[in-house]
Amino acid sequence: MQQLQLENNRIVGSIPRTISNLSSLWMLNLNTNNLSGIIPREIGNLHKLEILYLQINKLSGSIPEGLFNISTLTEVSVFFNNLSGSLPSASGYWQTNLQLLNLGQNNIGGVIPTSISNSSNLEIIDLSINKFSGQIPNSLGDLRDLEYLDLFVNNLSSPHLSILTSLVNCRYLKEVILGENPLYGVLPDSIGNLSISIMELELYSSEIRGQIPLGIGNLSNLNTLSLSGNDLTGSVPTTLCDLHILQRLGLGLNRLSGSLPECLCKMSSLGLLSLYYNRISGPIPSCIGNATSLRNAYLNSNRLTNIPTSLWSLKYLLVLNLSNNSLIGSIPPELGNLKAITSINLSRNHLSGSIPSTIGDLQSLVYLSLAYNELQGSIPESLGKMISLESANLSNNILSGTIPKSLELLRYLKNFNVSFNRLEGEIPSKGPFLNFNSQSFMGNGGLCGGLVFQPCMTRSFHHSRRGKLLLIILVSLGAAVMVLGSIVVFMLRRRWNRNIPTEAESFAATTLARISYIEIERATQGFDQCNLLGSGGFGSVYKGMFANGMTLAIKVFNLQVEGALKSFDAECEVLRNLRHRNLTKVVSSCTNLDFKALLLEYMPNGSLELWLHSDDRFLNMIQRLDIMIDVAFALEYLHHGYETVVVHSDLKPSNVLLDEKLVGHVSDFGLTKLLGEGESIAHTNTLATMGYIAPGNFL
Repeated sequence: MQQLQLENNRIVGSIPRTISNLSSLWMLNLNTNNLSGIIPREIGNLHKLEILYLQINKLSGSIPEGLFNISTLTEVSVFFNNLSGSLPSASGYWQTNLQLLNLGQNNIGGVIPTSISNSSNLEIIDLSINKFSGQIPNSLGDLRDLEYLDLFVNNLSSPHLSILTSLVNCRYLKEVILGENPLYGVLPDSIGNLSISIMELELYSSEIRGQIPLGIGNLSNLNTLSLSGNDLTGSVPTTLCDLHILQRLGLGLNRLSGSLPECLCKMSSLGLLSLYYNRISGPIPSCIGNATSLRNAYLNSNRLTNIPTSLWSLKYLLVLNLSNNSLIGSIPPELGNLKAITSINLSRNHLSGSIPSTIGDLQSLVYLSLAYNELQGSIPESLGKMISLESANLSNNILSGTIPKSLELLRYLKNFNVSFNRLEGEIPSKGPFLNFNSQSFMGNGGLCGGLVFQPCMTRSFHHSRRGKLLLIILVSLGAAVMVLGSIVVFMLRRRWNRNIPTEAESFAATTLARISYIEIERATQGFDQCNLLGSGGFGSVYKGMFANGMTLAIKVFNLQVEGALKSFDAECEVLRNLRHRNLTKVVSSCTNLDFKALLLEYMPNGSLELWLHSDDRFLNMIQRLDIMIDVAFALEYLHHGYETVVVHSDLKPSNVLLDEKLVGHVSDFGLTKLLGEGESIAHTNTLATMGYIAPGNFL
């Protein structure tokens, strides 16, 4: 027997050791069965074996070393098993005619042997999703016929990324996939000298730092470039625009800055543009409408300022994520041109104006988020025409009017959130609204009815008459009292009208899962100093941008400092119970024996102290009065609005934080004291900042 092919059956059991009796066998194909047990070492006695296919089974144990002594061997694929052990590294092995080596998706560990280059005919190497460690041998560069190298998801390193330099010798190279390995180092300039035939280069999540070399534009046949999840800095090089057939560009989760180069519009084949979680600023290029192949655009969590009109002409665009930027302006009626769009996320910007009625033309839209903007007007009736809609988040805007009854026709709608707006009237009660709870509508004082609120009632004539009488009495007051009253009414009305995102943040926070240390480390880019918001006696506060689009302040306690643990416990005790719009909200915590942190809502305008002592920031009289009232409301709640009296003990401008609307929030409860029944404020100790008295320039 020379060939044994039994692939795509349901064979169970193990490979018999007597397989070695088939001494003339040159092909053994047992792919896609349910084989278990080990690969018998006797298989190394098949000295005429050329092709061994055992992929997609349940084989375990080590690969027999004798297999790599068969000189006739050309192809080995044991992909997707439970194999472990390591590969032989002695110089006597690997004297084969191997062209294909596929060991992917197993549990094989140890180092990649340098002697693998003895199999000089190798064209395809796939060692992905294993447990290989140590350095990637530069001897791989001696494989002059190498076309495909996949080492994805291992624990491999390459000091100075020397592997990329060594691969310059592989003139037929087409794909290099090294992602999710701790490669370390800076991208070498020699990357531009890789084979002109290379089509795919993936180095994502590999702890690479520094700038993107200009020479990368020499790889003119690239169709996929992924450098996401690293620590790249500098700007997006214009030489990337020389990659005319590039289809996928992934640069997300880095620290890239500067503006988007205009020449991106000339990349006529670009289908995926991923630049999320960077520091890219300025407007989106006005020519973006020329990138007609664009299907997925992830530009969220940057500092972009304007959406060009041409963007809305991309009629084949499928996904658009511009959330968590600094976008201004309105959403134009041209939004309705995105006929193929399935997902739109414009949340956490400064968009104003109304939601255009043409949004109803987006018949394929599944996900819509316009939350945390400054949108006004009513919810368009045309939303009821979006037959594919599954999720709609319009929360934290200034929307008014009623919730359209037409939304009852959206049979696939599973998630709906219009909380913290100024909506009124009756909540629809049919269709998808049978499944929504009160959290979808909270923060709208005028809503009623539905299945979650009290039934709608008309205002009585007596109530209206009494209000008019009260107005007449107020108008009749003297001029001096009238002026003062006008100021107070103006201030209170201004406060009421201000968008209060912190309550929504609190609502969103209660739905978050526990956040791990790894997520915190990634969100702060390894606790990088550029994300440091401030330091105090018990630790430091960092800005963290998480993968779900949320930005939080992360207070990391220095457990080496005496009292830090007590401070952490005090803040947890207080913040888990208190709920007020003028107190910072705790979102989650991360705690173990060596690490304790609180995750708080992020205040983009910093502290009051910063504004009072800054040369480039200014608070007018009205804003200062607003903040004073904010602090007063917070203290009134702490002293009288909670079942236990809460004494802050360290109130000062640096502990008053300002959100994007300059709403004041009292923070830092590390020295707080809770007064039980029978205790009084007079009996507490003075625990605040030693020798500190807040300056008298608050006004």
